[in-house]
Amino acid sequence: MKTIELNQPVTAANDKDAELLRASLSDSGLLLINLMSAAGSGKTTLLSRTIRDLKEKVNIGVMEADLASDVDALSIEALGARSIQVHTGGCCHMDAFMTGEALAEFDTTDLDLLFLENVGNLICPAEYDTGAHKNVMILSVPEGDDKPLKYPLMFEKSDVLLITKTDVLPYFDFDLDAVKERVLHLNPSIRIFPVSAKTGDGMDAWEAWLQGSLSAGEAHA
Repeated sequence: MKTIELNQPVTAANDKDAELLRASLSDSGLLLINLMSAAGSGKTTLLSRTIRDLKEKVNIGVMEADLASDVDALSIEALGARSIQVHTGGCCHMDAFMTGEALAEFDTTDLDLLFLENVGNLICPAEYDTGAHKNVMILSVPEGDDKPLKYPLMFEKSDVLLITKTDVLPYFDFDLDAVKERVLHLNPSIRIFPVSAKTGDGMDAWEAWLQGSLSAGEAHA
């Protein structure tokens, strides 16, 4: 049997595309946030609350990646934010090339902050650099506190973890302290924000981080 040794990862070409895209975004001063989570974790609900809270201070756009529907993009547009729906054609993640293609069709004029709502799953999106400046992941309380043990790469690759739906903590067997400990063991530099988009608890800290990243010129880093 013949064995072929691959000296470069299969994502090497994508990594090059991502660096070029990130540099282009930095030149334009647009901060791109890659938002990742499992399906049903509440990405769109979290984004909607963030937009409502910040729309008078920050010009926000959203690229909604999904396998087929345009439901999420329509709900974002209803809030007065600029959005575009990206159909991935069955692909379970966004990569740098796909992100660049979507950006080419999206009017980002005057935007300060752009969210890429990635396809909902905890495996593929963690493996592909989209060209974003920051990776943010969501873990909702109903998903359980064992996800850092099952999907470590997602937590290792993220700059921020949002633990959402904290308003239902009393009804689920979810150990918040254990999650924080497990995640910080995987990624000591990650920022962790427990939040509830429904009640607003914790949203101020998350939104302060976003505004701080803009003020610090993270898009130019």
